[in-house]
Amino acid sequence: MPNHYFINPLIFTIDILFSCYILAVMLRLFLQWVRTDFHNPVAQFLITVTQPALRPLRRYIPPVGNIDTACIALLLILALVKLAIIASLTFGIPSLFTLFMASIGDLIGIGFKILEMAIIFRAVLSWIMPNSYNPALIPLYHLTDPILRPVQNLIPLISGIDLSPIAALIGLEILSMFIDPLFPHFI
Repeated sequence: MPNHYFINPLIFTIDILFSCYILAVMLRLFLQWVRTDFHNPVAQFLITVTQPALRPLRRYIPPVGNIDTACIALLLILALVKLAIIASLTFGIPSLFTLFMASIGDLIGIGFKILEMAIIFRAVLSWIMPNSYNPALIPLYHLTDPILRPVQNLIPLISGIDLSPIAALIGLEILSMFIDPLFPHFI
C-alpha cells in the first residue's frame, strides 16, 4: 500500500480536531470583542470547552486593554502545533518563520469562514423563522451585526427582502481572496 494511504486520513483527522478547537477559541474571542452576554447557553458552552486551556495561559499572559491576549496566544499555539504535525507527516517541518506565517494565514482563513457561516446561518434563520426570538441566537446577531449593519445602510430592503447578507458574503470572499495568497499553505 502507498504511504499516503494511511497518512491522508490521519492528516484529515488532525486537521478536523485542531480546527474544531480553534473554532471554539476563536468564537469565544469574537464574542468577547462584540461584548455578547456570556450567560447565554452558546457562550457558556464555549467558556466550558476553552477554559481548561486558557486558565494556565492567563497566569502568564495578561490581557492588554480589551484584547484577550491569552486567547490569541492559544489560537497561535494551536495553529502552530496543527501545521507542524501536518507538515512533518507530509514533507518535513519548514522554517519557524514559514510555519508562523502559515499559522497566521490558517487563523485568518478560519476567521473568515466563521463570519461567512454566521452570516449564512443568520440569513437562513431569517427566512425560515422570521421575527422569532431565541436567546441562543443572540450571540449570532452580536457577531454578524457589525458586518451586516453597514451593508444594510447601503443596500435598502427590496420588496421586503434583505440582500445585505449576499453583499456581505461577496465582500468577505473578495477580501479573503486578496489576503489568502499572502500566506503559505500546507493543507
